[in-house]
Amino acid sequence: MKHSLLLSIYILLTGCASSGPITSYTPKQGDIVFQSLPHIPVIDAIEGCTHSPYSHCGIVVKQDGVWHVLEAIGPVRVTRLDRWIGQGREEAFAVCRLKADFQPKVAAMITAAEKFIGLPYDIQYELDDEKIYCSELIYKGFKEASGKSLGKTVKLGDLDWRPHEQVIRAIAGDPIPLEREMITPRDLAKAEQLEDVLPLEKHIVSSR
Repeated sequence: MKHSLLLSIYILLTGCASSGPITSYTPKQGDIVFQSLPHIPVIDAIEGCTHSPYSHCGIVVKQDGVWHVLEAIGPVRVTRLDRWIGQGREEAFAVCRLKADFQPKVAAMITAAEKFIGLPYDIQYELDDEKIYCSELIYKGFKEASGKSLGKTVKLGDLDWRPHEQVIRAIAGDPIPLEREMITPRDLAKAEQLEDVLPLEKHIVSSR
């Protein structure tokens, strides 16, 4: 009852910023969260090349009783969930969760991903261990924990890269490495081991 009342008050206070009801999200260890970051050329290129609103993702973890997101944005780091939500466009985020058969792998996935904390962000989007980008962090954590791939890797040349050629060339150099394999947030979200929990919208986080 108390939670429902708080949710109703929150919706009334923020309703003008949302096109519909704001649903409640109860975090669970190991959830994979996705968001759209503020518009800059590289973010627009990521979303445009993949025809997806997902330009960033991370793993939900609980530390000292507080929910955080393990993410690769700048260096690999752990960010409070509320702050992580705040960095996305319109504070919208989507949630996917490992299916029941893979829930036993969550602890090992997080432990494997935490090994990369402190490494710099990989603006080249290579699948090596020297630098790490957001979906790569999750992909490698699950791979070490389960021996399986979370989603399918794609080649840069298979994406819709031409409208963003100038940005990609500035990042990747010339010639553009069209054979470079990567795991995009879009393709991570499509992994058969994941189930959709919440769509890309604004949600209130439950304290439970």
